[in-house]
Amino acid sequence: MVRQQVTSEQHSVRLLKVGEQVRHVLSEILTRQQVHDDTLSTHSVSVTEVRMTPDLRIATVFVKPLLGEHEEIVLKALQTHTAFFQREVAQRLKLKFAAKIRFRTDDTFEEASRIDALLNDPRVKRDLED
Repeated sequence: MVRQQVTSEQHSVRLLKVGEQVRHVLSEILTRQQVHDDTLSTHSVSVTEVRMTPDLRIATVFVKPLLGEHEEIVLKALQTHTAFFQREVAQRLKLKFAAKIRFRTDDTFEEASRIDALLNDPRVKRDLED
């Protein structure tokens, strides 16, 4: 039996698809408050992105609490229930291996604000106009 060769493009598309599926599952769990945790019940948490490793064994999940408040507390609560999240993702997606989940805060909004502030600086605007 001949094994099909997977191109790097197909591989990266698969990583993106699986990451997006994991993001949807985690978002659904958090939205429906299926985690029995007071911190997670009182905070709205957005799952902004999930990055999978090439072997689909590790999922790095980027989260952002609503309004960016109490990030450390929410992150700690999510990390406490990592085993529950891993089990639920594995059951719902029926993956061969349960991906190990790592929660991280999403700093892209702060980075975008910083870049926007730099671009709006009068000195930078002056240089861009020339």
